[in-house]
Amino acid sequence: MDMPSYPEKVLSCDDGGNAPIKVGVTGGLGIYRITNGLYNEKAIRNTMFSSSYAKTIPRSPTHSLFSSTNPFIPLRPIYNNVTFRTGKNIGNSISSSRRSVFAAFSSSMAPEGLPESSSIQGSESFFRSVLGSMEAIYLNRNPTAKAIIDLVRSVDNDSICYDHFAFRTFGVHGDGIDSMAQFFRDFGYSEREELRFPAKKLRALWFQPPSTHYSEVGTGVNGPLPRVFISELLVDQMSPEAQRIIRKYTEFSGLGNKHAALASAIGSLTWEKPTYSEFQQLANESEYAAWTLVNGYALNHATISTHRLRSSLRHISSLNQFIEENGFKLNSEGGTLKVSPDGLLQQSSTVADSIPFHFADGVTESVPCSYIEFAERLVLPEYSHLPDEEVKEVHRRDGFEVGNADKIFESTSKDQLTRRAA
Repeated sequence: MDMPSYPEKVLSCDDGGNAPIKVGVTGGLGIYRITNGLYNEKAIRNTMFSSSYAKTIPRSPTHSLFSSTNPFIPLRPIYNNVTFRTGKNIGNSISSSRRSVFAAFSSSMAPEGLPESSSIQGSESFFRSVLGSMEAIYLNRNPTAKAIIDLVRSVDNDSICYDHFAFRTFGVHGDGIDSMAQFFRDFGYSEREELRFPAKKLRALWFQPPSTHYSEVGTGVNGPLPRVFISELLVDQMSPEAQRIIRKYTEFSGLGNKHAALASAIGSLTWEKPTYSEFQQLANESEYAAWTLVNGYALNHATISTHRLRSSLRHISSLNQFIEENGFKLNSEGGTLKVSPDGLLQQSSTVADSIPFHFADGVTESVPCSYIEFAERLVLPEYSHLPDEEVKEVHRRDGFEVGNADKIFESTSKDQLTRRAA
């Protein structure tokens, strides 16, 4: 199979020295060449969506099959102690005495001898329960998010589905992206693209859910699985004083970074409560850093997939108007509607709620908590001929956009919070 040629684009806010990616429009199957426990990244990339991006960041020809730094998950493990259990029922799994590796295939294109479809590894009910716990903590702490979800459900016959969940982390001492990503990888999520935000000293990765993502039934955490967007602060680029504060608290957490998902699900910091003076010091340099210090691995935001709604609210412009008419403020950074350059990804978000936080030095002050986002993914041009009733998620724009995300980050900024209080 010959790889088609695609125009290159860089997922970054700037034009300096960023690795190129290729915009791919292929049929939905990823194939890797596996040899002696290693795989070749020159093999065809897994492009589960026709608008997917395939990384072409230069690397050595081969990488360890189970390396946590690999940007792509190989489609088939080659160890003798790995057994594939094939079939089409929910809960199909790949068993192994080593860490399991998820294999994602298009059922219509699976090569002979390989599984026709794949789904969440391990217990799906357990995985969804963890997501439900994360959601419950999030809604309990963020009354705006809960009120909006309840309001939209009342109008839209309880048809809410999540586009993605987002988390923030410190990129130091193992507390960065991988600390939260590991839980999702273990249940079949695969890494997609990296996004860079130089001005904010951030990088992010987003992760694609396993094949149950395509389910059209169920709502909320019991519906189509959300994408996952995880960002990290590049701590080494911060001032010495900011680095000292962040390293102090992340060192306090010990092995807490091994249990990031648990911390999110129970609503707990993995480090000790900080002092108010140190919180202020971080806030003066990075509002992202200050937010993460007091919120830890909490769900930063959940995103409603507007095009999956069934009423007129399925169009994000109508939903934005509906939300504002009901007294909620939207993030105005760059305009309330954030639109990707191709026009196919449209996003908006509320301004974060504030909650009282009891600092270690006895001070109690309001700090920004989380917010709710909305995303409409429009149909790709090559599928514009499809009738509305035949359009599925796979026919829509996938991925994220740096320009949109950069403005969405501002939902927890002091400027937006001040505007909310006005």
